[in-house]
Amino acid sequence: MKKNFLHTVSIIAAVTLATALPAAAQEGSSKLIRQGNAQYKKQQYADAEASYKKALERNAKSMEGNFNLGNSLYEQKRYDAARQQYANAIKTPTRKETAADATYNIGNTFMEDKKWEESIQSYKKALKANPADEQARYNLAYAQEMLKKQQQQQGGGKDNKEQKDKDKQQDKQDQQNKDKQDKQDKKDQQDQKDQKDEKEQQQPKPKPSKLSQEEAQRLLQALAQQEKKLQEDKMKKVKGSPVGVEKDW
Repeated sequence: MKKNFLHTVSIIAAVTLATALPAAAQEGSSKLIRQGNAQYKKQQYADAEASYKKALERNAKSMEGNFNLGNSLYEQKRYDAARQQYANAIKTPTRKETAADATYNIGNTFMEDKKWEESIQSYKKALKANPADEQARYNLAYAQEMLKKQQQQQGGGKDNKEQKDKDKQQDKQDQQNKDKQDKQDKKDQQDQKDQKDEKEQQQPKPKPSKLSQEEAQRLLQALAQQEKKLQEDKMKKVKGSPVGVEKDW
């Protein structure tokens, strides 16, 4: 009468309800529900949906019609619509067990949509209505584990984002420091150049010669005579007697 997240949803058979509806309306609704059930078993879910809807037109408060319509919608992966039909079935229960099953199936619709928190709440309600329901207990544990993993992933994603932001800020700071250092290096180089230029400017420069042509000529003659004398002295030294080698006694 319900669906484990690994199995299919079962259907419930039509029963005669003790209501004030005319007998013909009740019979017509029950017949359509039985027809829908046959179609459902053949996996003709769209046809079953149509039959259940016709049954509900005759008896809108039919728990079986709402519950089974929810199942046919569930099999067509229309989980929001299925959830609404299960909720309608819970509003007019004729059996406590079926109401618990509808609550369980609501949990399954949330699970299919990976809405773990909502599915957990539904399974807890189903267990409160039927503490012996082991499938609900199993699905509850599964949903809780999936919620835990989801929260861990989200937390990890947040940590990664914070780390990326920190890395980005650090890169920006490093670039600023580099720009600042480059600027300082250029300033130091310019200062050194300026100091060198200033030092060169402070050094005395050779003064231009003020000698007359005659004075320059006399100076050249004097230098030539001095050079000649040096060459003669050098030749004398070369011509001197060689030093003899002592005997090896």
